[in-house]
Amino acid sequence: MGPHPAVAAIRLAVRRVLHDVLTEHQTDPAPDAHTPLVLVACSGGADSMALASALAFEARKLPVRAGGITVDHGLQDGSDTRAGEVAGRMTVLGLTPSEAVSVTVGREGGPEAAARDARYAALDAAAERHGAAAILLGHTRDDQAETVLLGLARGSGIRSLSGMAAISGASGRYRRPFLQLDRQTVRKACVAQELAVWDDPHNSDPAYTRSRLRHEGLPALEKALGKGVVEALARTAQLSRDDADALDTWAADAETSVRDEAGALECSKLHGLPPAVRRRVLRRAVIAEGAPAGSLFARHIEEVDRLITGWRGQGAINLPGRVEARRQGGRLVIRQG
Repeated sequence: MGPHPAVAAIRLAVRRVLHDVLTEHQTDPAPDAHTPLVLVACSGGADSMALASALAFEARKLPVRAGGITVDHGLQDGSDTRAGEVAGRMTVLGLTPSEAVSVTVGREGGPEAAARDARYAALDAAAERHGAAAILLGHTRDDQAETVLLGLARGSGIRSLSGMAAISGASGRYRRPFLQLDRQTVRKACVAQELAVWDDPHNSDPAYTRSRLRHEGLPALEKALGKGVVEALARTAQLSRDDADALDTWAADAETSVRDEAGALECSKLHGLPPAVRRRVLRRAVIAEGAPAGSLFARHIEEVDRLITGWRGQGAINLPGRVEARRQGGRLVIRQG
């Protein structure tokens, strides 16, 4: 008798990602010291424990080394003890290395964004330290739907509505095998394997926006619109990503055509671009001058865009990262203030 259907589904999703990693690294089929290392980012919750279990199982059948990292954000009493327990569970599953990493969470961007930034910084450092080829993340289709709704609520552009990519980060470091699987399937896999999981109280704390959306917003939408909202939002994310990728390529190609011989952006040429392409050119230029991408919102780019399309002699626009944009002599000047 084969594994539980939910277990089979998560293993298949992980197997596909591991095959992609192997193809990219052109690994010899015989395991040796140069076999690529794949890490799982594990909080101890159902999604990441299911992912850790599937990685451990599939790695035994492939020329892949499997390890795990858990991040202690230090935001709750006993979090260091809990992180140690999670590392121990990963070791029992056969993941080596399995380690707990402590971080200090700042305040920039709010508690959720600050914790996320600290977590990814720790994961990046772990990948560099261990020479990992990839890090697996346990985001599900439900997480994707929540991300799309959060983007809608912020009034963000199509890139934000495209949600989380299946592959992201430096050199495609981060992989999300479960984006096509719902949260219920992943939890069923944990039950079927009798995996001990920990439910983070922050995930049900109404003080956090995503928690309110998960426990109040999405259920209300499903009640009003019927089942299938999560699937529809996830589908919207994929369609939006395809469109955003095409527009980004267009903008990258158009950028050289709107600069003069000295490399300055010419306002008249920018004005001639389609708005969606022009705003992408502006965003790329602002980020290139030092504005943090995560702190740069649609409203910032709209203000810069008005220097092109609604010029009334207005002064410089102040942007995140102490970057300013001003119109000067028919040129758009973007630089550190």
